[in-house]
Amino acid sequence: MARLEQYAPRLSATGGLCPRRERIAKQLILANLGESLAIADLAQACALSRSHFSRAFKCTTGLSPQDWIRQQRIQRAKELITGSSMSLTQISLECGFCDQAHFCHMFTRSEGVNPMTWRNHQSRHKPEVIAA
Repeated sequence: MARLEQYAPRLSATGGLCPRRERIAKQLILANLGESLAIADLAQACALSRSHFSRAFKCTTGLSPQDWIRQQRIQRAKELITGSSMSLTQISLECGFCDQAHFCHMFTRSEGVNPMTWRNHQSRHKPEVIAA
């Protein structure tokens, strides 16, 4: 009788970043979300060529480095939109977007609504805290 493990698809462990390099890259990205960060700098921090780093990062995360960075910037922007009274211009610069127009375009592409609409929707659906 054949064992079930033989037929289960295996995820290839080759081609991706090792856990240490993945951690280095992600920490560097998150620490510098508000700044311009070149893929070459990430690759250098991981002691890899730019092309090898990009391929390995995508293999590991399922996203290109640029897409992962963009996703993290949008996530950070959503946190700032709901947790602060900063203007959208301030948020866009804080999250590393070159200007508010680019931020609004990327946010809308990601979330399906512009940041102001998203902010208004979030504030209307915030659970109210009742003081005892």
